[in-house]
Amino acid sequence: MRLSSRSHLVIHDPDSIRQRIYDRIGPDLERVEREIQSHLDTDIPLISVVGRYIMNSGGKRLRPLLMILAAKLCGYRGEDDVKLAVVFELLHAATLLHDDVVDNAEVRRKHPAANTLWGNPAVVLVGDYLYSRSILMAVRYNSVDILEVLSSATTRMAEGEVLQLIHADNLEVDEGEYLKIIERKTAVLMSAACQIGVLFGGGSDAEAEAARRYGRHLGIAFQLVDDTLDYMGDVEELGKPVGNDIQEGKTTLPLIFALANGSSRAREELKRIFSAEEISAEDFSRVRELVTQAGGIEYTMKLAEDHVSRAKGALSIFPPQSAREILVDIADYVVCRKM
Repeated sequence: MRLSSRSHLVIHDPDSIRQRIYDRIGPDLERVEREIQSHLDTDIPLISVVGRYIMNSGGKRLRPLLMILAAKLCGYRGEDDVKLAVVFELLHAATLLHDDVVDNAEVRRKHPAANTLWGNPAVVLVGDYLYSRSILMAVRYNSVDILEVLSSATTRMAEGEVLQLIHADNLEVDEGEYLKIIERKTAVLMSAACQIGVLFGGGSDAEAEAARRYGRHLGIAFQLVDDTLDYMGDVEELGKPVGNDIQEGKTTLPLIFALANGSSRAREELKRIFSAEEISAEDFSRVRELVTQAGGIEYTMKLAEDHVSRAKGALSIFPPQSAREILVDIADYVVCRKM
């Protein structure tokens, strides 16, 4: 992909942007939280316990909020949007549970991963329950268009999981294959939330497509930044160990770029460290140094900024309004977040 030549986005105070976003979405966030809790009570205690654990572990609720904001772009002002919006948080939680089992993760959002507490079989089955419950909730809206978008999204998410599994511990992954993985694993659910929000809100086909593109570019940028934070983030803010991706054998864009553009000596050292059975803190520090020197962090952030610019451009079809302003703020915040 060819990057634009414009300079980096400059955001001087990310904390103020985050506060501005939450000040404006506060009532919607409260509605989402209440609705989530109402779907976690079942007559099978294990489902309730594991479901509450993952749902109450500090998620940002970004995906349901994207759906609500997208509906507002088209003039929707009712209360029924929240029941559909929560579908996206249930789906997201299901993927987190399954991811942690596949990755043998130990930490999720600063807490022990659910699989370390209840075991892999229980966590996989609760993830399956959340998937099934979310589809059932969507069916009740009697919209073939909504179900088609949602079904396509869940299928592509599963494809992303399989692609990532295939490429575990694979240093030959190129940028194109990596982007396929993150689009399916992260971007597709955000794009579906935005597209379905417009469909629910009564928008046109052109508006639904614009919302889909906003969500796609936002999701790609979100994951690109996430992958740089795995090298440069702070463990207390990130909620998981820095260097986690390398420990789990994931080849993300900063490393891919360094392997393709670093010196031959740097490439050999990176391959040696990445291929080791265990990677020490000292080894990771060296990897971070080599990746940074090769320009991997800078390149990945520039690509994230490019996708943020495209996301904001997709919103131009909608008239100026509060919901659009919040979506622009969310896009800007994605490239300066620390967690």
